[in-house]
Amino acid sequence: MANLDVTLHYSGINFPGHLHSEQSMRFAEEFKFHETDTLIVTYPKSGTTWMQEILTLIYSDGNQTPAKTIPNWIRTPWIEHYYCEDILQDKLDHRIITTHLPYHMLSKSLKQSNAKVIYIARNPMDIIVSFYHFHKIANFLPEPGTFEEFLENFLLGEVHFGSWFEHIKDWLSHREEFNFLFITYEELKKDLQYSVKKICNFLERPLLPETIDTIVQHCNFTNMKDNQMTNYTLVPNEIMDHRRGKFMRKGTVGDWKEHFTDEQKQRFEKMFQDKMSDCNIQFTWTL
Repeated sequence: MANLDVTLHYSGINFPGHLHSEQSMRFAEEFKFHETDTLIVTYPKSGTTWMQEILTLIYSDGNQTPAKTIPNWIRTPWIEHYYCEDILQDKLDHRIITTHLPYHMLSKSLKQSNAKVIYIARNPMDIIVSFYHFHKIANFLPEPGTFEEFLENFLLGEVHFGSWFEHIKDWLSHREEFNFLFITYEELKKDLQYSVKKICNFLERPLLPETIDTIVQHCNFTNMKDNQMTNYTLVPNEIMDHRRGKFMRKGTVGDWKEHFTDEQKQRFEKMFQDKMSDCNIQFTWTL
């Protein structure tokens, strides 16, 4: 399934036709979650790959073999991608599932189970920068234009995967409906060991200190950047052009300062205050 130039418009949001179809979206909306499922929920470029890797190691009790031999999109598939149904059909317990979908598309089916939901948030200025660079290498996403143009489209919610503002506010305003953990990219970056322990507690998967240490070491940015199972270098250049940049680029907090002009920062801050005034999330903008 190539469809690199195809955009799927579904439920008011644009998605890459390369990975999504009408059938795969219906499959996601009607999905039967199991009690032992763990669902990773993110807006793109918020730390998805990082959490996929952490959960892989937690559920393998620190055994690195799955993370080093199986691509992350097979270990922790996106529920909305067209191949997910085939991957999950033989898996029954402790499935790690990923999604970028908004609350309104998954809430009905998710409420029918006690599956665990982990929502990872990242400060949106860094998301904008990372998403902009990702558009440059992902041939299944539209050309981003200038950074100024991409910033404006992002603020208006006119990028693929829809509005970041709506995504995070809708999920968090309904968090009490689910078995839910909220964690940020910046928390992971600041203290990965503490964050892994926090996730283990939520999953009710106590691990030995030395196992936690193994997970922390494996899941540092340098190791993940060099791991073919997570850095997407297994994906052909036709789909993701690695000659134009790296999927795992910097992994820092505060990279937005290298991209935003003062005027763009002011434009963002005004929109952020308007949209998020009723939301009490405290973001870390730099470390």
